[in-house]
Amino acid sequence: MTKRIVIGACMMALATSLVTFTSCSKKKGGKVLNIYVWNDEFPARFNDFYKSKNPKALQGVTVNFIQTPNQNNAYQDKLDEALLNQANAKADDKIDLFCIEADYALKYVDTTYTLDVMKDIGLKAKDVANQYQYTKDIVTDSKGKLKGVSWQSTPGGFVYRRSYAKEVLGTDDPAKVQAMISDWDKFDAVAAKMKEAGYFMLSGYDDAFRAFQDNVKSPWVKGNKITIDPQINRWIEQTKTYSDKGYNNKASLWSAESTQGMMKDGKVFGYFAVGWFYDFCMPHGEGSAEGDWAFCEGPQGFSWGGTWICGAAGSDNVDIIKDIMYTLTCDTNTLKDICVKAGDCINSAAAMESLSKDGYKNAFLGNQDPLPIYLKNGASISKKTMTKYDQGCNEKIQAAMKDYFEGKVDLDTAWDNFYTSVIELYPNLKR
Repeated sequence: MTKRIVIGACMMALATSLVTFTSCSKKKGGKVLNIYVWNDEFPARFNDFYKSKNPKALQGVTVNFIQTPNQNNAYQDKLDEALLNQANAKADDKIDLFCIEADYALKYVDTTYTLDVMKDIGLKAKDVANQYQYTKDIVTDSKGKLKGVSWQSTPGGFVYRRSYAKEVLGTDDPAKVQAMISDWDKFDAVAAKMKEAGYFMLSGYDDAFRAFQDNVKSPWVKGNKITIDPQINRWIEQTKTYSDKGYNNKASLWSAESTQGMMKDGKVFGYFAVGWFYDFCMPHGEGSAEGDWAFCEGPQGFSWGGTWICGAAGSDNVDIIKDIMYTLTCDTNTLKDICVKAGDCINSAAAMESLSKDGYKNAFLGNQDPLPIYLKNGASISKKTMTKYDQGCNEKIQAAMKDYFEGKVDLDTAWDNFYTSVIELYPNLKR
């Protein structure tokens, strides 16, 4: 049994112990606000759009960001350990807020170590009324309690190099490029043209994974049986073809090779992306291709990731938590400010519609307004197939198939390796 499963089981077993101090968590007077994060994204949003605008709210309070990278599950392991010790921790050491991602949200949401946003923290239904329903569904527990909120919505599309589009396709206009890649057959045809011109359609093996995985009709697990949706098989088939024909650069997401493809001298035509990806993960500034990118819907709509903030049971700063959650995720003016200044796709269709009417432009995208695309793709997002096994299955399928894409194993062996690795991670599952 892996460390992840051991910790997860312990957390479930000890979850009831957190109930004992949830009821007293609304008292005022906490001197330290401890926030667990995995990168600089939320600290930046907090400092730029909450702390700077609400200095009095934090008078006498020290804010600590406890940052642990996501790699090798380090962030969750650190968070799990702290939550397990929450009941016995000193007041100034207790977790107050922590961030989670969609793939493992249920691990934390469906337990008592997350505070009920309405009952425990005090937000009202009207406060979150403009937020996308799927962003609320992801952090709603099995009893219907909302356990977190997000300032983001994460509808995706295809971000591509304008200069390469003009050279190969004769236009960089997002509407015209979209017409050329509006389904997967057309997308494949453009990939062949890009190859002929000396460019890669995609960077590597897992670039298109989320565009397929987010459109599955069946969950990764039914009962305790692992299931494979046709969309997963379609991703495997396409990626093998692209790898064999040289339509991709054989890179892995987050690798140096993938990032190099995004630079001004990079040879990658495009990436499947969401707002946080091109705002936070793609290079900006000197040497980058900033301003030479454009955004279109792509072959099919999808969503990818996002960051949610949860209040931790046992916090003595619930009043501050409420104010942070309201300001960053419910207040329309703040959400607009985040969109304009940080480039995030925000969690309010009404706010984005207003910004678009006012002439919103994104400099990274060559002064394009991507908000109509967000609004269209965002309206179709559903998370009804999500399970608590999504993170592990998503990671293991990409890892197992990489060997197949590189020709190290045949397809049957890759599948065997996938099932073996998933069942090792989740021993209660079967093929």
